[in-house]
Amino acid sequence: MTLLFSPSPRRARRIRAAAHATAIAVTVGVALLAGCSKNKDKPTTQVVAKVNKEEITVSQVNSVLPRGVPPAQAASASRAALERLIDQELTIQKATDQKLDRDARVIQQIEMARREIISRAYLEKVGEGATKPSSDRVEAYYQAHPALFSERRIYSLQEVNIEATPEQIETVKKTLQGSKTFADFVAYLKANNLKFSAAEAVRSAEQLPLASVEQFGKMKDGQAIFNLRPGGAQVINLAASRSEPVTLDRARPAIEQFLLNEEKRRIIGDDMVALRKAAKIEYLGDFAGSAPLPRASEPEPAPRAALPATLPASEVPAAPQLEVPQSDSQGSSAPSTSTIDKGLKGFK
Repeated sequence: MTLLFSPSPRRARRIRAAAHATAIAVTVGVALLAGCSKNKDKPTTQVVAKVNKEEITVSQVNSVLPRGVPPAQAASASRAALERLIDQELTIQKATDQKLDRDARVIQQIEMARREIISRAYLEKVGEGATKPSSDRVEAYYQAHPALFSERRIYSLQEVNIEATPEQIETVKKTLQGSKTFADFVAYLKANNLKFSAAEAVRSAEQLPLASVEQFGKMKDGQAIFNLRPGGAQVINLAASRSEPVTLDRARPAIEQFLLNEEKRRIIGDDMVALRKAAKIEYLGDFAGSAPLPRASEPEPAPRAALPATLPASEVPAAPQLEVPQSDSQGSSAPSTSTIDKGLKGFK
């Protein structure tokens, strides 16, 4: 078995996780503030339900509908959203009767949600300055990332997370490198009573962490990646793969949207840098002497490889999401070669 060694991956920058948490807070805040509105604050739109003396309108239902609902599912999604708003209104009415809306903790949470909403509105306005990428730029991105497009593959992956001491790690790595098959390596782990958890997945190139797509694209079937992890190691084995390229015309919409979003992030990041430079910021109390955290505009960390399932969503930068039929884990792209079959037997 061929082994590709990758250095111990670092956690994604704190600011990316913070941005993800902010997005969640904003979503919650919108629903909270919408639910807390009284009749006098509601726009004069069609009333779709009454809960005691309070009304729920079409605009409220539309505001909590998820984006991109297929037309065929619009009616059922709207009904489900309405039922959630009714439940919310019932709890708000009881909370108000119990004066929970005057609780200091609740008031603080509402204020924080308000701040998040206003801040997000400003950032969205700044991001509107991004322009649609040119055709030449889209084509250049396509040519620069063959693993995502012209040489796109579907990967059958096996992952093993191993608990091991520093003294055991080197032996584990050498055993992996010397194993003829992945099943032999798994058998070694079991024979030596090493604790491990195993998972399998079928992933297309765009479903992998963006920083690792090129690394996976260079791998051959039967090769593995070895990553150090706190308390042990992670091994990702490429059990099988098949070619499924995508043409430029088919990839163009996804690349355009991806580059547009990247441009928005860049503009917003530059604006935040300018705002911080123009402001007087002092760190006090427990944070006295602190330095600002790295900004999102700074260089990306070194590429790392891992199955998406092993990382929080905020740590997986998405590649352009292609509108192509996804591989069926039970279909032709499923792990069906002798390599992966033998490997999975070792998991049991």
